[in-house]
Amino acid sequence: MAVCSKCGAQIPDNSSVCPTCGAPQQVNGANQQQSYVNGGNYMDPNDVQQNKVMAVLAYIGILFLVPLLAAPNSQYARFHTNQGLVLFLFDIAVGIVSAIVAFIPFVGLILSPLLGLAMFVLMILGIVNAATGNAKELPLIGKIRIIK
Repeated sequence: MAVCSKCGAQIPDNSSVCPTCGAPQQVNGANQQQSYVNGGNYMDPNDVQQNKVMAVLAYIGILFLVPLLAAPNSQYARFHTNQGLVLFLFDIAVGIVSAIVAFIPFVGLILSPLLGLAMFVLMILGIVNAATGNAKELPLIGKIRIIK
């Protein structure tokens, strides 16, 4: 039996993740690539590979429902589904604010496109993170948890 490099617990030989703390382990001398949430919660690399498409779909508007329903047991898809849902709700709020501000001369002409651009940038950031196997929170809104 091997010993976890982080917590010292015994782990099965050739295990890539500690069953006690979730820390990545070296297998056959090579560090296995791990994806993780910023809090240090490690995710199974197989889960990440199998659910990348679901994670990408989570950032495309109402399509956050697809991974929510199709991959409910995937920690990776659930993380990105939460991020996509928060982005979707934030997009609705930005749309309402933009509609209200549009009636204010000059301010509406500047603020509405900037808010739309910010939403687009957040969506692209989320898609890139999901497609590359990263579980990084989105700037500004990523700390909000709706789906646990």
